[in-house]
Amino acid sequence: MTARFANYPSLVDRSVLITGGASGIGASLVEHFARQGARVGFIDIDDASAAALIESLADVAHTPTYQHGDITDLDALARSIDTLRSAVGPFSVLINNAANDGRHALDDVDEAFFERNIAVNLRHQVFVTKAVMADMQRLGGGSIICMGSISWIRKNGAFPLYAMAKAAVRGFVNGMARELGAQHIRINCLVPGWVITEKQRTLWLDAEGEASIKRGQCLSGHLEPSDVARAALFLAADDSRMCTGQDFIVDGGWV
Repeated sequence: MTARFANYPSLVDRSVLITGGASGIGASLVEHFARQGARVGFIDIDDASAAALIESLADVAHTPTYQHGDITDLDALARSIDTLRSAVGPFSVLINNAANDGRHALDDVDEAFFERNIAVNLRHQVFVTKAVMADMQRLGGGSIICMGSISWIRKNGAFPLYAMAKAAVRGFVNGMARELGAQHIRINCLVPGWVITEKQRTLWLDAEGEASIKRGQCLSGHLEPSDVARAALFLAADDSRMCTGQDFIVDGGWV
């Protein structure tokens, strides 16, 4: 069956901020929003991948704007957001995407490792949300999408701090939904399964992993970054205007 995907008129000219947008799921998010006619600003530290992504989107109505920014440096992150806001306008959509699921054991964790891991996988979601709230208030509403993971739900091993951070993202969404809802701002948790990005394929997808996917997913085949991006389009568009404080799981039926 040939897939046919939706266009969302409400996303045309809408300003969208995406963290970690240069590669993987983030790059697919940038591409999908740009191809919907949105004005996309994205932050990353991978300048080469960001440049290649922008070059590949030369045919869209609004070329995405890239800003180099370290999400673990809150002052620098705030400056990056300000720069992007000046370029694309006040943000009505935020996608807190940046993360790193690097493998580790609890024995590897000291204080510095802990602080770094939480800064990469959790802390920035709070502060970027805070940075765009005033934009959305002035615009009369908006949509915040926080990227979660099924990994902590499935009790996956090999990255306990990553799993802890992703569980906390869900708590943050619940904790903010009522306050933001009073201002017509929606906040939801987009929860991917094992998305087979180039990084995952290179580092961790082996024969055992393929067998695990086959056993775990109800739908056969690999979950792709575009599958997650299309769910984000719905959550950002006016079509989801009464959806907030929820998990939206895209995992092929694994959990």
